[in-house]
Amino acid sequence: MTFPQHRTLVNVSSIVFYTFTLLFILCSTKGIAQTRATISGNISDQFGSLPGATVSIEGSEVFATTDVNGNYSFSVDEGTYIINTGFVMYISQSKEVTVGVGQEAVLDFTLETGFSIDQPIAIGNRGDPASGLDTSAPVDIISPQEIANSSQTELSHLLHYVISSFHSTNQTIADGTDHIDPGTLRGLGPDQVLVLVNGKRRHNSALLNVNGTVGRGSVGTDFNAIPLATIERIEVLREGATSQYGSDAIAGVINIILKKQTEVIDIDNRVILNTEGDGFENYSSGNFGLKFGENGYINVTAEYRKRNATNRAGNYTGAVYSTDPVLDQQLINENNFFNQTGYDGRRVMAIGNAETQNLALYFNGEFKISPSATFYLHGGRNYREGKASGFYRFPKDEDRVISELFPDGFSPGILTDIQDDAVVLGVKGIKNEFYIDFSHSIGNNRIDYTINNSNNASLGIISPRTFYSGGFDYNQNTTNLDISRKFDFLKGANLAFGAELRVENYMIVAGEEASYIDGGATYIDADGDEKPRIAGAQVFPGIQPENELNRFRTNSAGYIEIDLNPIDDLLFKVGGRYETSNDFGSQGVYKLSSRYKLNKNISVRAAYSKGFRAPSLHQVFFQNISTQFIDGEIVQVGTFNNESAIAREAFGINPLRAEISNHFSLSLNGKIGNKITFNLDYYHIDIRDRIVLSGRFAEGYEDLLSPYNVGAAQFFTNAINSETSGQDITVNFKDKLGDGELNASISANFSKTRVGDDINVPNSLIGQDELFGREEVGRVEKSQPNFKILSRFVYEFDKYRIQLGNTLFGEVTYLHPDDGDSANWVLNNYTGNIESRDQTFSPKLVTDLLLSYQINSNVIVSAGGNNIFNVYPDKHTHEANTSDGSFIYSRRVQQFGVKGANYFFKLLLRL
Repeated sequence: MTFPQHRTLVNVSSIVFYTFTLLFILCSTKGIAQTRATISGNISDQFGSLPGATVSIEGSEVFATTDVNGNYSFSVDEGTYIINTGFVMYISQSKEVTVGVGQEAVLDFTLETGFSIDQPIAIGNRGDPASGLDTSAPVDIISPQEIANSSQTELSHLLHYVISSFHSTNQTIADGTDHIDPGTLRGLGPDQVLVLVNGKRRHNSALLNVNGTVGRGSVGTDFNAIPLATIERIEVLREGATSQYGSDAIAGVINIILKKQTEVIDIDNRVILNTEGDGFENYSSGNFGLKFGENGYINVTAEYRKRNATNRAGNYTGAVYSTDPVLDQQLINENNFFNQTGYDGRRVMAIGNAETQNLALYFNGEFKISPSATFYLHGGRNYREGKASGFYRFPKDEDRVISELFPDGFSPGILTDIQDDAVVLGVKGIKNEFYIDFSHSIGNNRIDYTINNSNNASLGIISPRTFYSGGFDYNQNTTNLDISRKFDFLKGANLAFGAELRVENYMIVAGEEASYIDGGATYIDADGDEKPRIAGAQVFPGIQPENELNRFRTNSAGYIEIDLNPIDDLLFKVGGRYETSNDFGSQGVYKLSSRYKLNKNISVRAAYSKGFRAPSLHQVFFQNISTQFIDGEIVQVGTFNNESAIAREAFGINPLRAEISNHFSLSLNGKIGNKITFNLDYYHIDIRDRIVLSGRFAEGYEDLLSPYNVGAAQFFTNAINSETSGQDITVNFKDKLGDGELNASISANFSKTRVGDDINVPNSLIGQDELFGREEVGRVEKSQPNFKILSRFVYEFDKYRIQLGNTLFGEVTYLHPDDGDSANWVLNNYTGNIESRDQTFSPKLVTDLLLSYQINSNVIVSAGGNNIFNVYPDKHTHEANTSDGSFIYSRRVQQFGVKGANYFFKLLLRL
């Protein structure tokens, strides 16, 4: 299949090529210091060698990583040195050594496992990295061991099962959202969490979620474009941080730190099988590094993932050829209909995980270019193809099915082509005691849609069956200057300030003419009247040329942060930021936080911040016609942007403005001996003028909408105010048990969001519940689990590892748009009673198991299962919610998906 030429602001591939060329030139021209001595040794834990552990010389930037056998080596001049060792989730050690000319000093280290609370944390702190006990903000660390031993193959799903406040799961029958999973933090939206890579802002996806899923009306980050194999660890800041990092960081910040090891080649191969016999998945990755001189490196990762589709559809019970039940059954039998659909039983479409295929190449590197300056770079490309299904078009629906092309109707396919590129280049170093970091980031995400096994009914028999329906393209260029310095003032102080310039570009690309044109074909209905057929490719009408656009935004910001230690145990932090944009205006925000150590092992923290989130370019300019399933009917829905005449003049929708948030948090964390750590966090987040996608305006607006060939309209608007409060609780335990070590943890998030009673309704729409009705309110308040509790037990002994995980998902609730009044309840054929279509889906426990055995230093084999007890969400209890039997499980609210039990085998080679 051929897609249109990929257009970007910057040719990212060329940048990568010239960057690597420059790097190699610098390497080849840099003189190599003559060294006359060697320091070497081995790093291990109680179970054996530690590949990838870091070893450095104090007071210099010289470092090494251990090879597959845990060995390291330095070439140095004669002298006395302090050697520091470290590995995430291990307690660091230091030793002093003196070495003379021609000598080799051997220093071996045996590290003990530690806790995340002891690890240096980079996020949320512009000064020197500090441990969890010393920071003023709650931060979760996902260690290299957790990532390497995860049974998940995609980043969004890994976060879903290791961070209790993070939620992301596969969606179904939701167009592009089937292929880019929305991810949320603390019950807020996908666009209210900021993602960093190595501390640099990551670009968003080009996809705007417009269907009825979590995050409807928002745009987030495509987590799964970042390969797992390139990640060393992940830091999750669970606190408002827009004054530190800018727009979007209302719920928190996720910082993904890339690998820099140079001594090991990791090759990871996995296969995953579903007990239902579908959804087969295979995963392969390779990671290696190369050293440049004594203190430079480049780490490279390649990753391939392929996942077949799953299908959890039920048996269809509705009409196929005719609304006359007797005639319809006769025609079904005569045409052997259910053997024509391609699915078993009486299923007519695929409902479940979409089919996807990913190929990624990533890199991360640093190179010393002078005694006081380091050049760094990281980035990569991810290419993904996806295939999902839409609602079945039955032959009875003559307005959308050409019987000469599809006598038995059709299940249209949505094919996506998603390309994600990122490159970050920068220089960091020390000048006059100031630490300076200057960088430029380029990010691009593009999604193109091709529709197959479909027709444009308005073209009649000449309609194609395959269409290019257009696409969306988002580019982000960010330049940062960050400066900081530590002062010996009081008990220590740190000053940080800097500036950011961000240029964004959002493009909508039109489809081919046949995908959107109205060909004028008609049909004769049952009453003998001539009616027009629906224009556009069924399931995803092509983007029309009048909706094609190319819009830019320029955003500039400056910030300042001050950390003060008036006394040894007390830390004060104050920060402010001012941002201005060429379209949504200017905004100033601030943050105050403090940490007090009750003793050396227990700290109490508090923070208050004012934050903001600018409307995304997607929300401001997106305009399109989509096919949506509304209460049993397929409807063409027009999303009209705030620049359009229909939005401003006919509906009175105002221009979008930034969301404003107030975030308060209070927490207690600490250690009990060397066996237990804990974190207890409370948070309260108020968001004013929250940007949402409105409900659909249809009845009473037919004449207004008919020129656009749509049956309903929707808009983006600052419609609601919301309050979110909750608690995060984490307890970790470790101790020796027999000949091994037991690591256990339990973490929980309890969250509640409430939409304010006063909906911000334009004067022209006062009294219209469609602006933000009960279904939309329910999606904000109740579509994500109200709690999630994670437990994890890991026992390591000899060469074995046993890992047991349990995740208890809280309830979610679907509110039907009309069922607040019992007069709107309908007959439930399951029970024979008149009942509400609202439904609460009960809590569910999902269990995962992993068994690993290290054959030797080069080979580790693992086997296990996800959801080993084959747990599914509650089934629909009201027949009217099943779309004539097809939807056994809800597609509107999700706890953990409908994949069911699956088992895997993993082979890890370390060379």
